[in-house]
Amino acid sequence: MKAYIFLGPELGKKQDALDAVRKSFSGAEESVFYAGEVSAGTITDSLKTKSLFAEKRIVIVKNAELIKKKDEIEILVSCIRGMDDNTVLVLLSDEIKLASALDEAVPKANRQVFYEMFEREKHEWIRQFFRREGFSIDDDSTAVILELVENNTAALKRECSRLVHFLPKDRTENTVNYVNREDLEKWLSHNREESAFTLFSRIATGDISKALEAAAVMLAAKESAQSILAGLAWCFRKLCDYLALLENHGEANSFEMKKIGLSSPKAKDDYIAAARRYSAEDAEACLALTAKYDVLLRSPAAALENLLMDRYILELIKSGS
Repeated sequence: MKAYIFLGPELGKKQDALDAVRKSFSGAEESVFYAGEVSAGTITDSLKTKSLFAEKRIVIVKNAELIKKKDEIEILVSCIRGMDDNTVLVLLSDEIKLASALDEAVPKANRQVFYEMFEREKHEWIRQFFRREGFSIDDDSTAVILELVENNTAALKRECSRLVHFLPKDRTENTVNYVNREDLEKWLSHNREESAFTLFSRIATGDISKALEAAAVMLAAKESAQSILAGLAWCFRKLCDYLALLENHGEANSFEMKKIGLSSPKAKDDYIAAARRYSAEDAEACLALTAKYDVLLRSPAAALENLLMDRYILELIKSGS
């Protein structure tokens, strides 16, 4: 049996695990499904159908936490147990658990949960990255990066890789290029103006014109619509966590917010603003809407990308009260 479950909010390590499966199953035809958008029957049909173009097949199911109905779970579990050796199923979720029957159907060795890094691990990851690129970086500068970049290695790698191209190469200390805090603030602050996270900030306050403008700028800069949607999905999942925190405790102190990955002052302001406009049900609806538009933007309708993104953002803002 070749089935895998990769869970958790640490997107970079989870992507590495998925890529390792792809590498070990090279030459396979790949299909991607989004739970909640397609039925379990559609997924199992794909698993059972022989490819016309390759001997092997990889089926990836994202948002697997949405597979909750008993009949769908039973269909999928039965299919997993009957899969042949030329088929691989990978269930992905940013949550830390799936339905127990799905979990039990996959060998323990093939199940992994990728948690967000501890603070000390994030600092060390950044230091190691810049060291490999020929730079030294102090704690003050790593703190700037962690303040302005989303808390996972995929985002850190993306932004740090961009930084390497812009940092001065002629400013050395003991023959090693060093990273300057002012350079980081200048570049990363500029970059945030064109990120999904600043877009979320504008959505959180209901600023339609600035939200549409931000999306247009990102698309014009060749940022993929899928990456924008992935960033917004992360933000709305964090909003769900924040709203649950408010419901359970009545308030959210700095310690509790840090536990759910919202430690920067700007992030706190954004989610406080979002909580004024969105209920828990609204946030869940926004996640479903994001999954819907992710499918649309991978279909032939993607030729109308700018129009679809405008509609998507308007519907997100309309979903708030």
